[in-house]
Amino acid sequence: MKILLLEPYYTGSHKQWADGLKKYSNHEIKILSMKGQFWKWRMHGGAITLAKQFNNLNWRPDLLLATDMLDLSTFLSLTREKSHGIPTGIYFHENQLSYPWSPDDRDIKKNRDNHYGFVNYASSLVADRVFFNSSFHMNSFLDNLQSFLKHFPDHQELDTIDMIDKKSQVIHLGLDLSKFDDEHIQKNNEPIILWNHRWEYDKNPEQFFKILEKVKENGYVFKLVVAGENFRSSPSIFDKAKKKFASEIIHWGYIKLFNDYRECLLKADILPVTSNQEFFGASVMEAIYCGLWPILPYRLSYPELIPGKSHSNHLYKNEKELYEMIIWAIENCNKIRVSKISSVAARFDWKTMAPVYDKIFELF
Repeated sequence: MKILLLEPYYTGSHKQWADGLKKYSNHEIKILSMKGQFWKWRMHGGAITLAKQFNNLNWRPDLLLATDMLDLSTFLSLTREKSHGIPTGIYFHENQLSYPWSPDDRDIKKNRDNHYGFVNYASSLVADRVFFNSSFHMNSFLDNLQSFLKHFPDHQELDTIDMIDKKSQVIHLGLDLSKFDDEHIQKNNEPIILWNHRWEYDKNPEQFFKILEKVKENGYVFKLVVAGENFRSSPSIFDKAKKKFASEIIHWGYIKLFNDYRECLLKADILPVTSNQEFFGASVMEAIYCGLWPILPYRLSYPELIPGKSHSNHLYKNEKELYEMIIWAIENCNKIRVSKISSVAARFDWKTMAPVYDKIFELF
């Protein structure tokens, strides 16, 4: 089977997923992509650029597979002579209906933010199959469509929600986890707490550092690694935390080389997560695979990804429980270091997930 993967935002988790699918699938996959920057412009204009590339391509796929950053309806209209008769699927890494926008975003202030959600809506409507990386993601998208469409003055077409629902399916993210394998890493004497998310407001760094400040003030000893991609406009809490935890920090900032990132994860012990937004949680699963003890909110995608029997050990419902679970992990560091928690994440490795994807694609 020949599959053309259309990715206008080819960076980060989008790139890793596309590359992993191409590498591990038994099907022949080609990727048409654009550099992962200017995400809003990619949602506006990426379809035009990728349509031009497709029209110049001397290769006819059996399946067109787009991601959520593509305006699929525009792409298909510009390629109808070549794309006619080819089934289409769209994979949602995230969506702009239920993604929590920053209140400081200029499109929010000018009431232009609905456009991006409409692109996602129209793309899901035109696709033959719609895929989401978690049940939480699929349900939040479908739930938000109701209120989204009711914003419009007439012809709200609410029946289209059921149309999209009937062709929607969850395929969890595939991850290249085996590359993290390394048996020669030596642990630190003191427990290491890890942050390995983007430095953005939706990951809720304020609560993360607030809790760690309380842990420190109450006399508990730990070291701190703050990795993840940081931006010019990162929340100011990071500057404050860098000073506040100067004696605990053993690494601060984005890690460019994979081997260095792997070493950081394998040396760390505890992963408190405070995110307000997470449709899957790739960085969390990478850390769990490396043996970190996850402490996750009882919401978003986490109850789905953590087996039910482990919920009481790893999912918190309020700030008090978050604090207590961090303290327990610090006091029982030797126990958590020999836990088998990595198996929770191992099931998302591409060696397991690629056959799942392949079988679904063959049903088109």
